[in-house]
Amino acid sequence: MPTIFTRIANGEIPSYKVAENEDFYAFLDIAPMAKGHTLVIPKNVEEDYIFNLDQETYMGLCAFARKVAEAIRNAVPCKRVGVAVLGMEVPHTHIHLVPLQTEGDMDFRKKKIELSVEEFTMIAASIYEEYVKIQ
Repeated sequence: MPTIFTRIANGEIPSYKVAENEDFYAFLDIAPMAKGHTLVIPKNVEEDYIFNLDQETYMGLCAFARKVAEAIRNAVPCKRVGVAVLGMEVPHTHIHLVPLQTEGDMDFRKKKIELSVEEFTMIAASIYEEYVKIQ
């Protein structure tokens, strides 16, 4: 049975897409730590642990995440974009990209922020526009 992230990448479950190519997909986290908190996944590989990915997929995922992080930084006011790979909640490799003002902004134990559909849509569109520019 496909993971929820595979179903999102396949368009079976709606998401706020911020970037996509043939192999990878990036979308806003619906329980974000900050505006612009994005998840980056491989589309065609349902591996639970990032370091079990084959070399080509791993390197491609990292290169894609780097471009998405640049787009986030251009679209969302922040000092940096933090990176985390936890993967405990969904058995599908995913990278968290979180806009940061301070190191404390990337504490996964903190209460998540709530955004309206309009805010999610606007943020996703802004990041997507920046992603397209750097292609």
